[in-house]
Amino acid sequence: MDRIAAADLRAATVACVEAMAINIPNQLTLARIVLSIAFFAVLSQYSQTAPQPAWLFVSFAIFVVAALTDFFDGYLARKHGWVTPLGRVLDPFADKMLICGAFVLLAGPGFVDRNHVNVTGIAPWMVVVILGRELLVTGLRGFNESQGTAFAASMHGKIKMWVQSFAAPTLMMIVALEGGAISGGWVTWLKRTIVYLTVAVTALSAIQYLQRSKHLLQGA
Repeated sequence: MDRIAAADLRAATVACVEAMAINIPNQLTLARIVLSIAFFAVLSQYSQTAPQPAWLFVSFAIFVVAALTDFFDGYLARKHGWVTPLGRVLDPFADKMLICGAFVLLAGPGFVDRNHVNVTGIAPWMVVVILGRELLVTGLRGFNESQGTAFAASMHGKIKMWVQSFAAPTLMMIVALEGGAISGGWVTWLKRTIVYLTVAVTALSAIQYLQRSKHLLQGA
């Protein structure tokens, strides 16, 4: 009997620990948050008035690794059924933290040259659109789920995330190489195209989320 009781106790202890443990997808999400902080700290060191491209190369590498964790945490959670309430909260938070922080810094004073021009091509109003979209979707998700309606990320939202995750590091690399390995009017055109495409996709995804919530908003 003592052996059975001991075995039951061990089994219960293991089950409890497993229930409390943070699974691998959530660990990756937490890693993305930590990497985001490191990314912000490194990118904040860059100044266009005294450019040191090394800061941008390191920032690029950190961002890419952080963005890859977003792919793998979602893939593993779906494949192994490791979707948890914690992950449903942390994952979109980590995404928004990384993306919004990146665009805030890219539009900031660190990328303004001696002629008072932001070399990334990102204007303040564009950052407002990006931040506004994220706040709107967060509010819509909370409202829908409070009404008992699931509000998972749509394909539009995923495309938006892919475009933003491409745009931010690409702009960093263009700025790092501009005037050296690459130059010419086409570089400005490329930056402008990337920036406006990102803003357009972001705004369109917000409209799609509003349409998804239309039936609940009309009855609110």
